[in-house]
Amino acid sequence: MNRFKYLKVITAILGMTSLTACTKLDQHLNSNLTQTEAANSFNAALFLQSAYNDVGNPYSDLGNIFALEEVTSDECVVPTRGGDWDDNGKWRALHQHTWVKDGVDIFLNMFNALNKIQFDATNVFTFKPNATQMAQAKFIRAISLYQLFDLWGQFPFRNPGDTLLNAPKVMRGDEAIQFIINDLNSAIADLPDAGANGVNVASKDAARVLLMRIYLNHGAFLNRASPTWPDADMQKVIAIGDTIINSGHYHYMSNYFDNFNSSNSTSSEAIFACPNKSGVATNNTNISNRWYATLHYNQYTPKNPAAGWNGFSTVASTYDMFQTSGAPTSRGPNDTLLDKRIGGRFYPGATNISGIRPGFLIGQQYNETGAKEVDRKNPPNLLIFDPNISPNLKETGNNLELTGIRVAKYPPDYSLGTASYDNGGNWMMLFRYPEVVLMVAEAKMRAAAPDNAGALVMVNALRVARGAAPLASMTLVNTANVYDPTTLLAERGRELYWEDIRRTDLIRFGVFLNAWEYKSASTAKYLLFPLPSQSLASNPNLIQNTGF
Repeated sequence: MNRFKYLKVITAILGMTSLTACTKLDQHLNSNLTQTEAANSFNAALFLQSAYNDVGNPYSDLGNIFALEEVTSDECVVPTRGGDWDDNGKWRALHQHTWVKDGVDIFLNMFNALNKIQFDATNVFTFKPNATQMAQAKFIRAISLYQLFDLWGQFPFRNPGDTLLNAPKVMRGDEAIQFIINDLNSAIADLPDAGANGVNVASKDAARVLLMRIYLNHGAFLNRASPTWPDADMQKVIAIGDTIINSGHYHYMSNYFDNFNSSNSTSSEAIFACPNKSGVATNNTNISNRWYATLHYNQYTPKNPAAGWNGFSTVASTYDMFQTSGAPTSRGPNDTLLDKRIGGRFYPGATNISGIRPGFLIGQQYNETGAKEVDRKNPPNLLIFDPNISPNLKETGNNLELTGIRVAKYPPDYSLGTASYDNGGNWMMLFRYPEVVLMVAEAKMRAAAPDNAGALVMVNALRVARGAAPLASMTLVNTANVYDPTTLLAERGRELYWEDIRRTDLIRFGVFLNAWEYKSASTAKYLLFPLPSQSLASNPNLIQNTGF
C-alpha cells in the first residue's frame, strides 16, 4: 500500500511536469532505475490503473469537462444566487461566451488533468506491457487526446524515451486526428470483446465508439467555423456503428434512469463507464457532484440544509423541446407522458426516500412523505422551481433560491444513507449504446446519398423505447432555432442531455455561435478555448488560439 501511495504521488507530479522541461525528478526516474527495478516498482499494471483512475473525476464533476461542454451550450446555466455561484462571473462567462484568457480556472485545471491522463497512459509503454495492457493504454490515451483536441485544437505529446531536455511536440490538424485514429485502430485487435471484463475496462466496442466520434467530427475539427462531412467519414461511422448494433449485445433499458442509478454497472446500454462503490471515497469519481451541484439545500432530509449546492440548472427551451407536436408543454405533471426521459415519475429507491423524481425537476418539490418542500428563507418560500431565470443570470430578492429547472439525471444513491449520498455507487457513463444509434442516423443523413428514411426509422425506434411518439419527419438542424424539436440535434439533446458532449454537437451542427436563452450571438474565437498562459510559458511549441 505504501508503494502504491508513493507511485500516486510521483505520478501526480510527473503529470504536471512531463509535458514541460526536464526536471531532476524525471531524470532520476529514467536514468537511475534499472529495467528490472522499474518493472518491479512501477510496472505496467499500476500505471495502467493510474490512467484508468485519472479518467473519472474530469468527467463526473460538473465543474470540469461538463462546464466546458455543457455550461457553454444551450442546455445548462449556473445562475449567481446572491453570494452563491458567482466565482468571479466564470459561470456567466461560459454560458454567454464572454470568457477571456486565464479568466476561468477550469481551462488550466482541465488542460493539466487531461494531459496527466495521457502521461500515465503513455508511461505504461515503458514497462513492457503485454498486448492487452498496451491496447488499453492506447485507448485511455486516445480519450484524453481526443478531448484535448476537441477543446483546444492541439495537444502536446511526448513518446516514451524522448529526451526531456526538449519541450514536447505539439500536434494539430489532421496529424493530430490521424494519430488518435491510428492508436485506436492498432488497439482494437488486442482489446477484449464487449462484456468480457465489465464496462469499466476498455473494449473493442469502446474504441469503436470513440472512432465514430472522431470520424463524425473530422470535418468540424478541421474547420469548426464551416464544418464539412466527407462521405468517406460518414461511411466509416455507419460501418463501425453497424458492427456494434448488429452484435446484438446491447438493447434499450426499460427505464431510462436505470442507466444512471447506483446499479448501472449492469446497464444493457453501457459501453464504457468509470466505476464507483457506494459509500467508498477511495478512487471515487466524485459522482455525487452530479446531484449535489444541482439540488436545493433542502432536498434530502437527513442532510438538510446541506443536501445540495443549488446551482446548475437547465433552461426552459431545453425542457420544452420534449414536446414535438408543436403544442406548448404544460410545464407540469402532464409532461411526464411526453417522454420518459423528461422524468417526473415515481422512482423506487429515490422518490420514497427523498421525494426526488429523477429527470427535470420543475415546479413544486416534495419530500419523501409527500409534504411540500421549502427554501431556506425565514419565513420560507415553497420550493417551487421556476423556469424563468433572471436575464443577466444574477438572482436577487425573494426567489433567488428558486429559479431554474434542475436536472437529476443520476438518481442519488441512498442505499447506505448519507454515506452513499456523499460517495455514490453510480458508475460514470462515458459511452452508451443510444449514442451509437444516433451517430449512425446522423451519418446516414449526411452521406453523399442521404438515407433520411433509414435514419428516421432508427430514431423512432429509440423514441418508442423512451415512451415518446414517433416523429413524422426529421431534419438535421434548424439553424434559426437550436431548440426546434423536430431535428436530429434535438433528439440528441433529449437522449444525451448533460452527458458532456453538447458543445461538440452544436459546433458540428453549425449553431454553437448562435443566440439562445441567456446568450447573444458570439464570434468564431469561442469555437476553441484559450490555452492557459502557464501552459504556453512551459511549452513554446503550443500556439495560442486565435482571438486570445
